[in-house]
Amino acid sequence: MKVKFYILALLVLAVSASCELDNFNEPDADFTGNIVYEGQAIPVARNQVRFELWQSGYGSPAPIDVAIAQDGSFSSRLFSGDYKLIFLPGEGPFRASSDTLYFNLSGNKTMDLNVTPYYMIRGAQFSQSSGTVSGTCGVDQIITGTNGRAVERVTLVINRTQFVDTNSGGEGSIAQVDADLSDLNNLSMSVDIPEDAKKPDQDYIFARIGVKVEGIEDMIYTPVEKLNL
Repeated sequence: MKVKFYILALLVLAVSASCELDNFNEPDADFTGNIVYEGQAIPVARNQVRFELWQSGYGSPAPIDVAIAQDGSFSSRLFSGDYKLIFLPGEGPFRASSDTLYFNLSGNKTMDLNVTPYYMIRGAQFSQSSGTVSGTCGVDQIITGTNGRAVERVTLVINRTQFVDTNSGGEGSIAQVDADLSDLNNLSMSVDIPEDAKKPDQDYIFARIGVKVEGIEDMIYTPVEKLNL
């Protein structure tokens, strides 16, 4: 009888604990926005650039990691409350207007985050002919002086899917080529589509151009371009 009593008591405790877990509130607000410069979103490599959110009011808080999508947007489902947003040192191809931002979240909130990129890609154009993808652009230096950095490389990247960058290996790139940097106002690149990458049921390819700055891991990109083959 005692064994049965103990088993019954354990079952009651388990059910009670389960009910308590079920009664926890779920996140109730969407925090969305873009990383922008002069109102223009800053495209980056998918899920490579991040910032941290810290919610106040907890004894031992842990950061909430928010990844930036390749079009420069972000989205996170959160609890309402007061938050601190932190850009980690060296994160992103830009300098944030402030390393730390404070804001209150009460319901859904859209907030663009202003940054200053080291460079902007201007006038990018793409074309495809006979299995060769070409891209042209200019690169405009935004941050100069003691905080300025030189361009390490400018790269044309192509991929079968819309997720295109130089960091994802086979997932984000099937071919890429660097430009001659002798004239940053007139950059031109061409890359052949690999034969093993061509598929009979796919008559298009995706391309974008990225700029790598010396001493900065993350690249700034153009928006993804879809090219018909």
